[in-house]
Amino acid sequence: MTARRFFVEGRQQDGDSVTIDGSDARKIERVLRLRRGDRIEIVDSAARAFSASIDHVGRVVRARLLEPLAEGHAGAALGIEVAQAVPKGRRMDFVVEKCTELGAVSFQPFYSERSVGRESGHEKLARWRRLARNAARQCGRRDIPEVRDPLEVRTLFERFGEYDAVLFAWELAEPIALRRRLSSLPEAGRVLVVIGPEGGFTHAEADAAIAHGATVVSLGPRVLRTDTAAVALLAVIGALSS
Repeated sequence: MTARRFFVEGRQQDGDSVTIDGSDARKIERVLRLRRGDRIEIVDSAARAFSASIDHVGRVVRARLLEPLAEGHAGAALGIEVAQAVPKGRRMDFVVEKCTELGAVSFQPFYSERSVGRESGHEKLARWRRLARNAARQCGRRDIPEVRDPLEVRTLFERFGEYDAVLFAWELAEPIALRRRLSSLPEAGRVLVVIGPEGGFTHAEADAAIAHGATVVSLGPRVLRTDTAAVALLAVIGALSS
Protein backbone atom coordinates (compact mmCIF):
# COMPACT_ATOMS: atom_id res chain seq x y z
CA MET A 1 0.00 0.00 0.00
CA THR A 2 2.93 2.38 0.57
CA ALA A 3 3.36 2.76 -3.21
CA ARG A 4 -0.04 4.46 -3.16
CA ARG A 5 0.71 6.69 -0.13
CA PHE A 6 0.90 10.41 -0.76
CA PHE A 7 1.54 13.35 1.55
CA VAL A 8 -0.46 16.58 1.58
CA GLU A 9 0.01 19.79 3.53
CA GLY A 10 -2.24 20.85 6.38
CA ARG A 11 -4.41 19.04 8.88
CA GLN A 12 -7.22 17.12 7.18
CA GLN A 13 -10.37 15.27 8.15
CA ASP A 14 -12.59 12.70 6.46
CA GLY A 15 -14.78 14.25 3.79
CA ASP A 16 -12.16 16.82 2.75
CA SER A 17 -11.06 17.15 -0.86
CA VAL A 18 -7.29 17.33 -1.39
CA THR A 19 -5.11 18.06 -4.40
CA ILE A 20 -1.88 16.35 -5.44
CA ASP A 21 0.42 17.89 -8.02
CA GLY A 22 3.99 17.75 -9.30
CA SER A 23 5.84 14.46 -9.39
CA ASP A 24 3.21 12.73 -7.24
CA ALA A 25 0.48 13.57 -9.73
CA ARG A 26 2.65 12.28 -12.58
CA LYS A 27 3.28 9.06 -10.67
CA ILE A 28 -0.44 8.53 -10.12
CA GLU A 29 -1.25 9.14 -13.78
CA ARG A 30 1.72 7.70 -15.67
CA VAL A 31 3.36 5.12 -13.39
CA LEU A 32 0.53 3.69 -11.31
CA ARG A 33 -2.02 4.47 -14.06
CA LEU A 34 -4.77 5.11 -11.54
CA ARG A 35 -8.17 6.37 -12.57
CA ARG A 36 -11.24 7.95 -11.03
CA GLY A 37 -12.60 5.77 -8.25
CA ASP A 38 -9.29 4.10 -7.44
CA ARG A 39 -8.16 4.14 -3.82
CA ILE A 40 -5.01 5.75 -2.44
CA GLU A 41 -3.71 6.60 1.03
CA ILE A 42 -3.28 10.23 2.06
CA VAL A 43 -1.13 11.38 4.98
CA ASP A 44 -1.52 14.92 6.28
CA SER A 45 0.93 17.20 8.10
CA ALA A 46 -0.14 15.75 11.45
CA ALA A 47 0.94 12.27 10.25
CA ARG A 48 -2.68 11.08 10.16
CA ALA A 49 -3.52 8.64 7.36
CA PHE A 50 -6.78 8.43 5.41
CA SER A 51 -8.25 6.17 2.80
CA ALA A 52 -9.11 8.31 -0.22
CA SER A 53 -10.91 7.93 -3.52
CA ILE A 54 -9.60 9.65 -6.65
CA ASP A 55 -12.04 12.13 -8.21
CA HIS A 56 -9.87 13.45 -11.04
CA VAL A 57 -6.55 12.48 -12.68
CA GLY A 58 -4.45 14.92 -14.68
CA ARG A 59 -1.67 17.44 -14.10
CA VAL A 60 -3.40 17.93 -10.75
CA VAL A 61 -5.01 14.95 -9.02
CA ARG A 62 -8.01 15.49 -6.77
CA ALA A 63 -9.08 12.95 -4.17
CA ARG A 64 -11.69 12.83 -1.42
CA LEU A 65 -10.79 11.54 2.03
CA LEU A 66 -13.09 8.67 3.02
CA GLU A 67 -12.08 7.58 6.51
CA PRO A 68 -9.13 7.66 8.90
CA LEU A 69 -6.89 4.61 8.84
CA ALA A 70 -5.87 2.78 11.98
CA GLU A 71 -2.61 3.87 13.53
CA GLY A 72 0.40 1.84 12.46
CA HIS A 73 3.39 1.19 14.65
CA ALA A 74 3.82 3.85 17.30
CA GLY A 75 6.65 6.28 16.71
CA ALA A 76 9.85 5.79 18.65
CA ALA A 77 9.86 7.44 22.08
CA LEU A 78 13.44 8.53 21.40
CA GLY A 79 13.59 11.11 18.63
CA ILE A 80 16.96 11.10 16.85
CA GLU A 81 17.86 14.32 15.05
CA VAL A 82 20.86 14.53 12.73
CA ALA A 83 23.13 17.58 12.53
CA GLN A 84 25.27 16.98 9.46
CA ALA A 85 28.13 19.18 8.26
CA VAL A 86 27.24 19.84 4.63
CA PRO A 87 29.48 17.60 2.49
CA LYS A 88 30.60 18.32 -1.04
CA GLY A 89 28.70 17.14 -4.09
CA ARG A 90 25.56 15.11 -3.49
CA ARG A 91 26.68 13.18 -0.44
CA MET A 92 24.04 14.95 1.66
CA ASP A 93 21.43 13.26 -0.54
CA PHE A 94 22.60 9.88 0.74
CA VAL A 95 22.56 11.04 4.37
CA VAL A 96 19.00 12.38 4.14
CA GLU A 97 17.63 9.36 2.31
CA LYS A 98 19.23 6.64 4.44
CA CYS A 99 18.80 8.35 7.80
CA THR A 100 15.13 8.91 6.98
CA GLU A 101 14.83 5.15 6.47
CA LEU A 102 16.57 4.63 9.82
CA GLY A 103 14.09 6.87 11.64
CA ALA A 104 15.72 10.31 11.90
CA VAL A 105 13.04 12.87 12.79
CA SER A 106 14.90 15.92 11.45
CA PHE A 107 18.08 17.14 9.78
CA GLN A 108 20.11 20.21 10.64
CA PRO A 109 22.74 20.97 7.98
CA PHE A 110 25.61 23.14 9.24
CA TYR A 111 29.00 24.55 8.29
CA SER A 112 32.14 24.17 10.37
CA GLU A 113 35.73 25.34 10.02
CA ARG A 114 36.78 22.52 7.69
CA SER A 115 33.61 22.41 5.59
CA VAL A 116 34.48 22.09 1.91
CA GLY A 117 31.31 23.56 0.43
CA ARG A 118 29.57 26.44 2.19
CA GLU A 119 26.74 27.34 -0.14
CA SER A 120 23.76 25.00 -0.18
CA GLY A 121 21.30 27.22 -2.01
CA HIS A 122 17.54 26.90 -2.32
CA GLU A 123 17.75 24.18 -4.98
CA LYS A 124 19.79 21.82 -2.80
CA LEU A 125 17.58 22.44 0.22
CA ALA A 126 14.48 21.74 -1.86
CA ARG A 127 16.07 18.52 -3.15
CA TRP A 128 16.93 17.34 0.37
CA ARG A 129 13.36 17.97 1.49
CA ARG A 130 12.03 16.12 -1.54
CA LEU A 131 14.34 13.19 -0.82
CA ALA A 132 13.16 13.06 2.80
CA ARG A 133 9.56 13.03 1.60
CA ASN A 134 10.16 10.26 -0.94
CA ALA A 135 12.22 8.15 1.48
CA ALA A 136 9.51 8.47 4.15
CA ARG A 137 6.91 7.20 1.71
CA GLN A 138 9.14 4.39 0.44
CA CYS A 139 9.87 3.02 3.91
CA GLY A 140 6.29 3.29 5.15
CA ARG A 141 6.62 6.26 7.50
CA ARG A 142 3.65 8.50 8.14
CA ASP A 143 5.82 11.48 9.07
CA ILE A 144 8.33 13.42 6.99
CA PRO A 145 11.58 14.46 8.65
CA GLU A 146 12.12 18.21 8.71
CA VAL A 147 15.18 19.49 6.83
CA ARG A 148 16.10 22.84 8.35
CA ASP A 149 17.99 25.74 6.84
CA PRO A 150 21.79 25.43 7.25
CA LEU A 151 23.54 27.31 10.06
CA GLU A 152 27.05 27.86 11.44
CA VAL A 153 28.51 25.39 13.92
CA ARG A 154 28.69 27.99 16.71
CA THR A 155 24.95 28.51 16.47
CA LEU A 156 24.47 24.74 16.53
CA PHE A 157 26.49 24.46 19.76
CA GLU A 158 24.29 27.09 21.38
CA ARG A 159 21.26 24.89 20.76
CA PHE A 160 22.63 21.79 22.49
CA GLY A 161 20.68 22.70 25.63
CA GLU A 162 17.42 21.98 23.80
CA TYR A 163 18.25 18.25 23.72
CA ASP A 164 18.20 15.46 26.29
CA ALA A 165 21.49 14.17 24.89
CA VAL A 166 23.99 15.22 22.22
CA LEU A 167 26.34 12.69 20.59
CA PHE A 168 29.33 14.38 18.96
CA ALA A 169 31.13 11.95 16.65
CA TRP A 170 34.88 12.66 16.49
CA GLU A 171 37.65 10.46 15.12
CA LEU A 172 40.02 11.63 17.90
CA ALA A 173 37.62 10.74 20.71
CA GLU A 174 38.75 8.36 23.44
CA PRO A 175 38.18 4.83 22.02
CA ILE A 176 35.45 3.82 24.44
CA ALA A 177 33.10 1.15 23.09
CA LEU A 178 30.06 2.76 21.49
CA ARG A 179 27.76 0.40 23.37
CA ARG A 180 29.02 1.85 26.65
CA ARG A 181 28.56 5.42 25.46
CA LEU A 182 25.03 4.73 24.27
CA SER A 183 24.01 2.95 27.47
CA SER A 184 23.40 6.35 29.08
CA LEU A 185 20.91 7.52 26.45
CA PRO A 186 17.45 8.32 27.82
CA GLU A 187 14.56 6.02 26.92
CA ALA A 188 12.57 8.96 25.60
CA GLY A 189 13.23 12.53 24.52
CA ARG A 190 15.33 14.33 21.92
CA VAL A 191 18.81 13.16 20.95
CA LEU A 192 21.05 15.07 18.56
CA VAL A 193 23.69 13.23 16.53
CA VAL A 194 26.42 15.59 15.27
CA ILE A 195 28.57 14.58 12.30
CA GLY A 196 31.52 16.65 11.06
CA PRO A 197 32.79 17.52 7.58
CA GLU A 198 35.22 15.64 5.33
CA GLY A 199 38.21 17.06 7.21
CA GLY A 200 36.75 16.36 10.62
CA PHE A 201 36.20 18.72 13.55
CA THR A 202 39.03 20.80 14.93
CA HIS A 203 40.20 20.41 18.54
CA ALA A 204 38.69 23.80 19.32
CA GLU A 205 35.31 22.69 17.96
CA ALA A 206 35.41 19.47 19.97
CA ASP A 207 36.28 21.43 23.13
CA ALA A 208 33.42 23.83 22.46
CA ALA A 209 30.99 20.96 21.91
CA ILE A 210 31.99 19.40 25.24
CA ALA A 211 31.66 22.77 26.98
CA HIS A 212 28.09 22.99 25.66
CA GLY A 213 27.20 19.56 27.05
CA ALA A 214 27.93 17.12 24.23
CA THR A 215 29.17 13.57 24.73
CA VAL A 216 32.08 12.90 22.38
CA VAL A 217 31.89 9.42 20.85
CA SER A 218 34.20 7.26 18.77
CA LEU A 219 32.77 5.24 15.89
CA GLY A 220 35.55 2.69 15.96
CA PRO A 221 39.15 2.30 14.77
CA ARG A 222 38.43 3.26 11.17
CA VAL A 223 37.80 6.81 9.97
CA LEU A 224 34.39 6.80 8.32
CA ARG A 225 33.39 9.09 5.50
CA THR A 226 31.11 11.90 6.58
CA ASP A 227 28.18 10.44 4.64
CA THR A 228 28.69 7.04 6.30
CA ALA A 229 29.04 8.17 9.91
CA ALA A 230 25.47 9.28 10.60
CA VAL A 231 24.02 6.17 8.95
CA ALA A 232 26.29 3.91 11.00
CA LEU A 233 25.49 5.68 14.28
CA LEU A 234 21.73 5.66 13.71
CA ALA A 235 21.85 1.98 12.80
CA VAL A 236 23.66 1.16 16.04
CA ILE A 237 21.25 3.24 18.14
CA GLY A 238 18.33 1.52 16.45
CA ALA A 239 19.77 -1.93 17.04
CA LEU A 240 20.49 -1.27 20.73
CA SER A 241 17.10 0.28 21.41
CA SER A 242 14.95 -2.26 19.54
